[in-house]
Amino acid sequence: MSYKIYEINEALREFIPKEIVDLEERATWGNPKRGVMDLPYTKELIEEHSLCAGCPESMALRYILASLPNPEDTIIVNSTGCTSLVFPHIALHTVHSLFGNQNAVASGIKRVLEWRFPDKVKDVVVLAGDGAIVDIGLDCTLQSFFRQEKITTICFDNEVYANTGGQESGMTVKGHVFKMAPKGKQWDKVPMWQIAIDSGCHYVARLTVSSPKRVESVIKKAIYVAREVGPTYVHLYTPCILEIGLNSDDGLDEMRQRDKERFSFFEYMTPQAEEVINRVKEEGLL
Repeated sequence: MSYKIYEINEALREFIPKEIVDLEERATWGNPKRGVMDLPYTKELIEEHSLCAGCPESMALRYILASLPNPEDTIIVNSTGCTSLVFPHIALHTVHSLFGNQNAVASGIKRVLEWRFPDKVKDVVVLAGDGAIVDIGLDCTLQSFFRQEKITTICFDNEVYANTGGQESGMTVKGHVFKMAPKGKQWDKVPMWQIAIDSGCHYVARLTVSSPKRVESVIKKAIYVAREVGPTYVHLYTPCILEIGLNSDDGLDEMRQRDKERFSFFEYMTPQAEEVINRVKEEGLL
């Protein structure tokens, strides 16, 4: 891992768009207390990213990127899906995996980093959609939990295969109809947050991204616990507003509504995780 990947070639700097230059010049590296309140003054993601207008995933990505306590020494492993569209537009180390094996790739990266840099903190974060984490990649996801890999897994749950036309997924709500699922979902939504608990995760949270400060708190807790104890899992509701028939400015209202029902805030931690979180709070990092 090298800081040079963030640096623009000086011979080309005058030709690079300003918002790309800002990713380097307005980054907040070396500040573990960074957070969403810094977003008005810092640069984490370019405005002309590839996600749809109003997509809640873009909000979630900005909050997560702003909340990483150690971005300069963090590797994000992503997978096929809507989330993969945005990673060319950030200035962090990212690895794109095949669809579904992102937790296996992340496990290998984490082990190599621990061997190569035994005296330095290197965080590995999986960030992918519900199709990659719960449907296609459930085996790799659970096996990383079973092995107690020290990685954080973040699932963007839009409850549909959004970038391939609107097929139902295991995360789709029972009875929901999509244009490529006209009969409606025939069984209940998979409770992945409970599966994560049963599979050995030490910190688990379920929430929407309607509250930036809550997202920041959850992401930091998950990463700090993963560093010291074992696997952590964060389940974020990021609805595909187009597939559920809403306008591009309706995403926030949709998430606020689900805050009161299916995605009311839920948090779980083991005693080991609670000990880490309390210590980090005392250090002023949460």
